Amino acid sequence: MSKTKEFLLYCSGADTSILEKCPSDENKFIGIGGTVLFTGLLAFFSAGYAVYTVFDNYFFAFVFGLIWGLMIFNLDRYIVASMKKRGTFWKDFAIAFPRLLMAVLLALVISKPLELKIFEKEINAELLVMEQEVFKDQEATIQSRYQSSIQSHLDRIQGLQAEINTQASIRDTLALMALREADGTGGSGNKNLGPIYRAKKADADKAEAELQTIRMRVLPLIAEQESAVNELDSLMKTDIAGLERGAYGGMAARMEALHRLGSESDAIYWASIFIMLLFIAVETAPIFVKLISPRSPYDYLLYNYEHEFEMDNLEKVSLRNNAMRNKVKFDTETSIYRTQQEIKIEKELTNTYLRRRKEAIEQTPVEWEQPPFLREAS
Repeated sequence: MSKTKEFLLYCSGADTSILEKCPSDENKFIGIGGTVLFTGLLAFFSAGYAVYTVFDNYFFAFVFGLIWGLMIFNLDRYIVASMKKRGTFWKDFAIAFPRLLMAVLLALVISKPLELKIFEKEINAELLVMEQEVFKDQEATIQSRYQSSIQSHLDRIQGLQAEINTQASIRDTLALMALREADGTGGSGNKNLGPIYRAKKADADKAEAELQTIRMRVLPLIAEQESAVNELDSLMKTDIAGLERGAYGGMAARMEALHRLGSESDAIYWASIFIMLLFIAVETAPIFVKLISPRSPYDYLLYNYEHEFEMDNLEKVSLRNNAMRNKVKFDTETSIYRTQQEIKIEKELTNTYLRRRKEAIEQTPVEWEQPPFLREAS
């Protein structure tokens, strides 16, 4: 048997000592072993790519991918090796069902990083959009933090400027009235510079003086408010410039990008679904092969070997149980009998002692002693 065949049979979890007696089953187990092997290799590449997207380090990616691949390989090998045919479909399905669930879970875990690699170009383009959205949200958050203060200062500026504009409008109105009085287009309708004109001109000059007074009072306040707005704007721009704009492309971000691509494109959505189904099919194929295939000579020999071992073990256990029960029964009955005999002997010894004591008492003469009251009377 070649080394490759031996290795594939090892991957399948088959017992080679039993398989040698039924060579017709070799090809089936070689195919199962190859599936298990390639599943482990896919798990290696999947985990390696996943770790590389996180750490950007080939060494860590290789080491973790190797560990993960070996773990998946060993787990798949155990799942396949523990799947034994029992003759009826429903019994076999009851045995296979939890193993199918485990295989589907492993397929989902393995397929997702490889999906990310397959759609890497599309994901990278989507990541740029997501990155801009994140930065835009961060900028909007900073702007909203300063916007209320800036708007408050702008409102004050607008109020102060409105005060100047109101007074300027009054000044312009009065000046226009004086001008129309002078040229005869308004007021009394007489074109002259008489007392009416001089009165209106005085009102216009007074409004001008009040406007200058207001400007002298308000303009420094406006300048102060504008300075505060400029300072807040500068702080806001500094905070925006200080935002950390690192690389945006971790595992979670890539999965989110793939989800967004799938929701936007039916082609990518169905391609992702079929890739996942492909890995599920590959992962569950060995279990389905064992489930739907009839019992082979290997299954009968394996059952006989396990049954023989089970019966031998049952016989040894039964013999040990019987020996233990007999020993317990012997010790119990012996102890009871010994106790009964000891009680009997103790009774005999007690009776003998009491009898001898009685005889000794009867043989000893007892002297009669006069009572005390008789001795006192005599």
